Amino acid sequence: MKRENFVCKGDICYSQNLQTLHTVQNGYLVCENGVCAGVFDTLPEQYKNFDILDYTGKLILPGFTDLHVHAPQHRFRALGMDLELLEWLETHTFPQEAKYADTTYAKENYARFVEEMKKGPNTRACVFGTIHGASTEILMELLENAGLCAMVGKVNMDRNSPDYLQEESAEVSAKDTITFLEHMKQKYPHVTPILTPRFLPTCSDTLLTKLGDIQKKYKIPVQSHLSENTSEVEWVKELFPTSSCYGDAYDSFGLFGGESCPTIMAHCVLSGEVEIALMKKRGIFVAHCPESNSNLLSGIAPIRRYLDEGISVGLGSDIAGGTRCSIFYAMAEAVRMSKMRWRLVDESLAPLTVPEVFYLATVGGGAFFGKVGKFEKGYAFDAFVLDDSRYDNKGEYNIAQRLERAVYLSNDDEVLHKFVAGRQLF
Repeated sequence: MKRENFVCKGDICYSQNLQTLHTVQNGYLVCENGVCAGVFDTLPEQYKNFDILDYTGKLILPGFTDLHVHAPQHRFRALGMDLELLEWLETHTFPQEAKYADTTYAKENYARFVEEMKKGPNTRACVFGTIHGASTEILMELLENAGLCAMVGKVNMDRNSPDYLQEESAEVSAKDTITFLEHMKQKYPHVTPILTPRFLPTCSDTLLTKLGDIQKKYKIPVQSHLSENTSEVEWVKELFPTSSCYGDAYDSFGLFGGESCPTIMAHCVLSGEVEIALMKKRGIFVAHCPESNSNLLSGIAPIRRYLDEGISVGLGSDIAGGTRCSIFYAMAEAVRMSKMRWRLVDESLAPLTVPEVFYLATVGGGAFFGKVGKFEKGYAFDAFVLDDSRYDNKGEYNIAQRLERAVYLSNDDEVLHKFVAGRQLF
C-alpha cells in the first residue's frame, strides 16, 4: 500500500547511539513524503491532517537489516549443524545451490525465502544468490515485488568447487557477471546488484583481478566472507602466501573497501591485528553472524573489539549456517556468544548488551544502505509494529524492557504491520 504522508501512533523505540535507546510511550512517528519526519510526544500542528494509524499499546520499531544471508540455502536450513564449514559446504550447500540452474526450481524456492523475509521484522538485506545469473534475477524480482529493499549478488566461483557448481573459467564468470549487471542496472528502485565473490578459495587470481576491474567500472558494493573458520583461514594462507592476511589478499585486487568500494565482510571471527587495522582503514562493514559461527564451529567474533575500534558492524542471519531469518534471533545470539567469549576467551572485552545489539540490527547494518535504521528526520521510513501482548506485560514493564523481552521471545506472527521506504507492506 503506497502512502506518502501518515502518522504511526504507539510505543516507539529506536537507537540514539550504540548505548542509548530513545523511547516514547503513546508517541507519534511521522512519515512525510515517504521518509521520517521525526518522533513526537504530541503531534505537531503541521501533521494534523495526516492519516493516523493507531497502534496504541503496540511497539513500533525500526526495520532490521540482515547484512548477510544466502537465499538458496533457505531450502535446507538446520541440516549439517554438526559439521565444520568446509565439510558442510561440500555435503549440503554446493549440491543444493547447483539445483538453481533450473529457473523453475529457483522461482519456487526463492518465493519461500522471500515470503519469510516479508512477514518478519527484516526490511533490508544483503543477499547471496548462486552462480546462475537468470535465477539470481528471479530472486531480485521477487524481492522487489514483495516490497523489500535489498542488494543481491550473482556468486562468482571458478576453482576449488565441484564440477557441477564451478564456472567454466574466470573469463566466463566475469562475462556472466557483466551480463547480470547490465540486465539489472537501474531495473528496480529498491533491489540492486552487489558484487559477490564467494570467498577467496573459490576465486582464482585471474577472476579476482577481473572482478576488481568490474568494481571500478560499475562502482558497485562488494560482499564476501573473511576469516570465518580455522581450516578456511589456513587454506587462504596457502593460496595467497605473499599476503599479510586474508583481508590483504582481497585488498590486493581492489575488493576490500575504500571510498568507492563499500564492502561487507561476513564473520571476521579470526581476524588478527594486521587485518583489524586494514578493516578499519578501508571502512569495512562486518556482518556478525553469531548463530552460524556457533553451528559451523567457527568461533566467537570479537565484536566488542570492532566496536571499540570504530569499525562498522551489523548482524546477519547467514542462512543456512544460521537457521532463522529474523534478526531478533541474531540479536539474542550475539549477546549470548559475547558472554561466552568474555567468560572463556577474553575478559577484557565486555559482553554486548541488548541496546547495543538493537543498534547493530537497525543503525549498524542499515548504514550500509545510507540513512537507515533510525526514526530521525531524513531517515528512510522502515518500521514494523510488534504485538508483544503475548509476553504477559500488563503494563508492568517500560518500553526498553519490552524490547528486551521481544529480543528473546518474539516470533514472526507478532509482526502486525510493516513499512519499507515509506510503503506499507501489510
